Amino acid sequence: MKAKAFDRKFDAGGKIVNQLDLSKARRIGTDARRVNVDFPAWMVDSLDREARRLGVTRQSLIKLWLADKLGQPAVGAKR
Repeated sequence: MKAKAFDRKFDAGGKIVNQLDLSKARRIGTDARRVNVDFPAWMVDSLDREARRLGVTRQSLIKLWLADKLGQPAVGAKR
C-alpha cells in the first residue's frame, strides 16, 4: 500500500494494523539498563515479604514502586 492510500485509510478511521509489520516495533525509551543498588539486609527481607504477599518478584516490586514514585507506568514489570 502506498503512503497516501495508507494515510487516507487512517484518516477515514479504517483499520490499518493489518497493513503494518509489527515484528520489529518497539516502544521508545524502554530499553533496559542495568543498575546496581546495595540495600541493607533488613530492607531486602522486607521487600521479599511484600513481593511474596503481592505475588510478584522482588525486581518487579521495586520497578512498580519506583515507577509509581516517578509517575510513570512500570514497563516490563512482571506480575
